This record gives sequence, structure tokens and C-alpha cells, in this order.
Amino acid sequence: MGYSIAIDGPSGAGKSTIAKRIAQELSFIYVDTGAMYRAMALYLLNKGVQIEPEAISSNCENANIRIEYIEGEQQVILNGENVNAYIRTEEVGNMASTIAVNPHVRAKLVDLQRRMAEVDNVVMDGRDIGSKVLPNAKLKIYLSASSHTRAERRFLELQKRKETAVLEEIERDIIKRDERDMTREISPLIRGEDAKFIDSSHMSIDEVAKFIIELYLEDIKS
Repeated sequence: MGYSIAIDGPSGAGKSTIAKRIAQELSFIYVDTGAMYRAMALYLLNKGVQIEPEAISSNCENANIRIEYIEGEQQVILNGENVNAYIRTEEVGNMASTIAVNPHVRAKLVDLQRRMAEVDNVVMDGRDIGSKVLPNAKLKIYLSASSHTRAERRFLELQKRKETAVLEEIERDIIKRDERDMTREISPLIRGEDAKFIDSSHMSIDEVAKFIIELYLEDIKS
């Protein structure tokens, strides 16, 4: 039985960065759910499936997708084949965005993610990991930060890429996205009663990662 750490929270809270850091420190598998959707998209494209919901639903069941790490590098395995070299194209990305709203695709990938958590030590991040995907996760975290802090982080990222951005507009978009995520019909973003709340507004990545690792160490001792 694997040990699972579920990290949920709004956009820009640093979930993926923190989850990857923790997985590396603890030698856990970071379950890159986005990469799994891309692998599913690649599978459907290779089968010539079009974007019609019925075709997607009827063809997704035979895809077996796993995340593995070999010499520290993430490997996305689709039906026994490493597909890292094929899942980052624009075509695959567009297809992944299309299929992400399909309930059959989602159900299939959630099932695969749960199977991984049953046998491996995993860290998974998202918006409904603790509430829906891994309701029995050993350690649940709700990681957040103020909308202004998250906007500043995004603003700095865009500046580094020399892209034009307006801080106030970014913050408005973040607030709107929070509202959508928290009120959507399927798997809304919620903070579970059994999740540890962490406000990262005034914490560094190292501080947040260290705090979560300490929670993990306390839990396995008890």
C-alpha cells in the first residue's frame, strides 16, 4: 500500500512546484496529471479519433497510462511505451484540452491515478485530489495564497519571459478563475475538513516544502 500526499488549491498557489519538490525530497512519484491527459490525447489521435464526445468516450478505455521515474527523469508510459517525445506538441495539447471535459476520460484517468496510489508512494496536486481523486490520501494539503500574491508571482513569470502584462488584470483573472473553479458542477475546488491549510503568501518554496515534509514525518511516526 503506497503513501499518498494530496495537494489542492487555487491557481498560482505553487502546487505543482511544491509537489515536485516534495516528491524529489522523499523519492516519491510526482503524478503529473496534465501529462496523463496529454498521453490520453496522443492515444486518441493515433487511433484517428475525432473530437466528437461519443468517439472519445468509446475509445478511451483501452489506454493504460502510468508515470514512472528512471534516473530521476519523468517517463510517461502509454500502453508500455515511453511517449515523452510525443506529448508536448501543439496538436496533442489542443486535443488534451478538448478531452479534459469528457467525463469518461476523466473517470478513466482518475481510476489509473488511484491504481498508482495503491502501489506507489505518490504526490499529486490539483483542485479535487483530496476530495475526489484520492479521498483516502494519508496526508491532505490545501495550499493557498492571497489573490494579490498569486498575481504578483504570475506577473514576474511573464516579465522574465519578456511578455507584456498588467498586474491588476492578472489579479482580476485569478479572482474570476477562483470563482469558476469553486462553483463548477463537476469536482469543484473545495477545502476538505481533513486537509491541512497552508497560506504560502509569505513563505518561500523551500519553507512550504519543508513544512509539508515535516507533517509527513510526524504522520509516519504516529
